[in-house]
Amino acid sequence: MSSGQAIPLNVLVVDDEINIRKTLAMSLETDGHRVVAVSNAQDAVAEASRQPFDLALVDLRLGATSGSDLIPDLLAQSPWMRVVIITAHGSIDSAVETMKRGAADYLTKPFTPAQVKLVVQRVARLRALEQKVAGLEDAAGAGQEQENFASNSPAMQRAVNLARQVAASDTTVLICGESGTGKGVLARAIHSWSPRTGRPFATVSCPAISPQLLESELFGHVRGAFTGAVRDNPGRLASCDGGTLFLDEIGELPLELQPKLLRFVQDRQYERVGESRTRQADVRMIVATNADLEAAVRSGRFREDLFYRIKVVQIDLPPLRQRAEDTLDLAERFLAELGRGKSVGGFTSEARAALQSYPWPGNIRELRNVIERALILCHGQQIGLEHLPANFSAASAGAAGAAVQEAEVGDPVSLDKLEELHIRRVLAKCKSLDEAASVLGIDVATLWRRRRKYGI
Repeated sequence: MSSGQAIPLNVLVVDDEINIRKTLAMSLETDGHRVVAVSNAQDAVAEASRQPFDLALVDLRLGATSGSDLIPDLLAQSPWMRVVIITAHGSIDSAVETMKRGAADYLTKPFTPAQVKLVVQRVARLRALEQKVAGLEDAAGAGQEQENFASNSPAMQRAVNLARQVAASDTTVLICGESGTGKGVLARAIHSWSPRTGRPFATVSCPAISPQLLESELFGHVRGAFTGAVRDNPGRLASCDGGTLFLDEIGELPLELQPKLLRFVQDRQYERVGESRTRQADVRMIVATNADLEAAVRSGRFREDLFYRIKVVQIDLPPLRQRAEDTLDLAERFLAELGRGKSVGGFTSEARAALQSYPWPGNIRELRNVIERALILCHGQQIGLEHLPANFSAASAGAAGAAVQEAEVGDPVSLDKLEELHIRRVLAKCKSLDEAASVLGIDVATLWRRRRKYGI
């Protein structure tokens, strides 16, 4: 592939001159593109219906047929396709007219390989930019943080190492883990580590879309296939051609759609809703679940053959409570990421203890949300226990209570230490400083001095 090439394209060549077809195909394939060459409009439409194309080079005169009449049919199959018209010198005005019908550019005969390369490179750069924008929009819509996968947890290290190893292949990957453990983030990372990184990445959440619309979202539909289908929809498989499709919570995939997905995983073939024409797409599948798929298979809610097809490589992400050694590191990463432009530089010792002792049922997603909330509430230089949700204070109170009990029955301790522990317990249980001061029998100013003295 030439150094100026952004990404390899799927190219359709439509010309009734065999020498032109051979010359274009040879030049394009030398640059790493995948080429299908046909001699007439009928074959062009048939090929476009079988697989998606990024670019079509179409002769303006195809025997008795005009290449301009072919443009709407090609764009109906792949709306993102760029159509470049090939024309003789005397037909430039006609070529310009075809651009009004949807053509992106034109080449005049006779053309050189360098001219073809220039046009194709322009389309390739444009497609790469479109795919990058689509990927950014998908990430923003999903609201997923780009987690740093550095970890002190052996279980997490094993998961990331396996993900990096499998990224180079096209094999289907099953990511298992509780909600919020970063399954979608890891799926995107696998795509970015793979040779497909310059191609599209898309996410489809199975439970987020109604069963009636999920089939259309995945496989596409033709106009009139159902009520409300006023135009063709190519579907995520077609739009992700050459890239990666991430199916989140695949355990929620309706049973009636599972055979169709199985066929695609096996053969890369499918049909759009409302048509019988078989299509193909080169899409790498990554799927995820927080459910027990083996139990779903036993209960008949998930097909056994599909289960074994998607479980070629299984990656298990541990919940955050099982990787407590990473909690504070993650909290500090989120603080650095979300706290740009603020003077907050860290956590108090009480906040750090609360973060580390909390069980994190919402996993990494919950941790990120907690840090974001604390940054909004904190107007000082450190996030304290009072900036964390009330349930963190309750957990901290339990820990402080245990510390007080240990101090009472253990070695002798100073009155200052007992006072500090008691103030911590009261602060953890009370909703405000006024309430805490009232319980302790002191005024708020005195409580403030005690907190400053003990670093609370």
